[in-house]
Amino acid sequence: MIELSGIRKAFNQGRDNEYWALDGIDLRIAANQVTALRGPSGSGKTTLLTIVGCLSRPTEGRVRLKGGDISGLPERFLTEIRRQRFGFIFQQFNLIKGLTALDNIILPGYPTGRPRHELLARAEELLVGLKLGHRRDAKVEWLSGGEQQRVAICRALINDPELVIADEPTANLDSHLAGEFMGILESLAGQGRTILLTSHDPLVVESNVVQNVVDMRDGKLIQHR
Repeated sequence: MIELSGIRKAFNQGRDNEYWALDGIDLRIAANQVTALRGPSGSGKTTLLTIVGCLSRPTEGRVRLKGGDISGLPERFLTEIRRQRFGFIFQQFNLIKGLTALDNIILPGYPTGRPRHELLARAEELLVGLKLGHRRDAKVEWLSGGEQQRVAICRALINDPELVIADEPTANLDSHLAGEFMGILESLAGQGRTILLTSHDPLVVESNVVQNVVDMRDGKLIQHR
């Protein structure tokens, strides 16, 4: 689904503190599979995730999505690709306090132009599917960590993305909640979605749900299965 060729990413380029976070990444991310990027802090896995998700551009190299080169597309086209094809689950969830679970979920749907009633119906369907329908009207700051994560998952799915990207999704969860997340991940994979995540949690990367593990260190791939 996604092919990365010769990807390099520099920060502070041309300055004394220039830093290359990625240095020559060649990787193919298979469609309809779960792939995990594993590595220590500073290995470049989150930077790679942002490039795959069109949240940042590589300094060098090419990114191809379904065979089409998207590396040099103007930002407005990348925004549309993110909106239509990607769903994001962030480590800190990034939910908006003061808004209900339902309102948080439908926010990414507004730019698509879909009617509000349609978005609400889809959001309620997602909440029920993740056994959270009874918390639809609760403000997100009133929710537990596990409930907040399920709201974040619903928000990532509101536009029915082909690819779900998750950055350290179990970092702020205990073992029980992490296990629940893996069950949800298995369900999403069963729907035929492509899933790319970063993690150093053995419960995640050693799970049978994950088909491909890519190890990274110092901005390079060191091995993958």
